[in-house]
Amino acid sequence: MCFDDATILITGGTGSFGKACAEHLLAQYKPKKVIIFSRDEFKQYEMAKALSPEKYPAMRYFIGDVRDRQRLYRAFDGVDYVIHAAALKHVPTAEYNPLEAVKTNINGAVNLIDAAIDMKVKKVLALSTDKAVSPVNLYGATKLCSDKLFTAANAYSTTTRFSIVRYGNVLGSRGSVIPLFMKQRETGQLTVTDPRMTRFWIALDAGVRFVLDGLKRMTGGDILVPKLPSMNIVDLARAIGPDCEIKVTGVRPGEKIHELMIPRDEGRNTREFDDCYIIMSPFSHWLQFDEMPGKGVGDDFEYSSENNPWKLTVAELRSMLGLE
Repeated sequence: MCFDDATILITGGTGSFGKACAEHLLAQYKPKKVIIFSRDEFKQYEMAKALSPEKYPAMRYFIGDVRDRQRLYRAFDGVDYVIHAAALKHVPTAEYNPLEAVKTNINGAVNLIDAAIDMKVKKVLALSTDKAVSPVNLYGATKLCSDKLFTAANAYSTTTRFSIVRYGNVLGSRGSVIPLFMKQRETGQLTVTDPRMTRFWIALDAGVRFVLDGLKRMTGGDILVPKLPSMNIVDLARAIGPDCEIKVTGVRPGEKIHELMIPRDEGRNTREFDDCYIIMSPFSHWLQFDEMPGKGVGDDFEYSSENNPWKLTVAELRSMLGLE
């Protein structure tokens, strides 16, 4: 599968992921159109200065909200592939504004599914999060619901396929703890909620490559989970501010000590590959689990940042962040 002469639409396309994904598509392929669909006109204006339609004729900028069903129908006209990155994802914001998170993350998913099927989009790949696994906050709960909607959508269409990519924290992205630590180190003190905490990490470019590869290999109803390194939060703090004092502030509401990407109950449906795990939907009647490539992981398998054998060292993270 190649994206040459294809039309790709990215919802939430002015975020860190959307920008990097558009740049990658323009650099590696010759797409017919790359459509940025988002609701923030200023962010589109800023992005269009860097990736202007004059310099990159494939670029299109489309103001719209996934809550607006009719606008999605208009935007999806002639689209081949959709990458769904739009979401309300700030945990405290979702807790304080729960209905707004539901409207975007759940109702928006319903609107997108209907528009994709009716407009005959070939493939839709939705970006999920580790917080959707055994959720303890509203953001995670809405993303779990969204994941279920996208998985079930395959039963409604013979032409459009829906799958999901699930990964952890993106290094340096908006909302991650790394920019906070970078700012705090100027004060000489870094705040850590709990010293036991571990997190999965993925570089932005690696995330983009995995998503685009996921569009190629997805079969519908599957959840693609990359194999990622994890790291203890105190080691992360030491990597960024080695001479800083570390202050423990206590776990915030809705925050987990360890992240979980594949729960034990999904092990029976999971296949392992060199670079990732793929969780097959038990309702994927169009595919037989034993006929899938890869190998089974066993019923007791669990993929968490706590028991992950691939741990980032302080030196490795400093190198990745260019702090050496």
